[in-house]
Amino acid sequence: MRCPYCGDDDTQVKDSRPTEENASIRRRRYCPACGSRFTTFERVQLRELTVIKKESEKVPFDREKLTRSLMIALRKRPVEPERIERIVNGLQRRLESLGEPEIPSKVIGEMVMEVLADLDPVAYVRFASVYRNFREAKDFEDFVEQLGGDETVRQ
Repeated sequence: MRCPYCGDDDTQVKDSRPTEENASIRRRRYCPACGSRFTTFERVQLRELTVIKKESEKVPFDREKLTRSLMIALRKRPVEPERIERIVNGLQRRLESLGEPEIPSKVIGEMVMEVLADLDPVAYVRFASVYRNFREAKDFEDFVEQLGGDETVRQ
């Protein structure tokens, strides 16, 4: 593993332990070249996933992008970072278990919407505003009005 501080390739593992859900392994590492310590996580990847964008462009699945999107939607909401990590793990497992190496971005977006609808109504609306490309206040009004009749979002 390359040191993120000095770029040296010869780092040493000082401690390894499973994460809470045993979904990944947390490793504390040390770089003898610069003396820095850092943490890495190792997780099982069942298959390489490719995302098919709206314009038919194909890009590798980016777990970090999914995490960032959820963190933006959940900013200043009462949801712990560990919960976000569990959500991302669950979404990635669901995507991998679909059995398809190529997944339309729409499928991922709908899965995220489904999770956020159950988790936090404010985050759900935030994510929807970007995902569904709201252009004006009326778009928000219409969406929130639809939520009024949607039992899955009521809390």
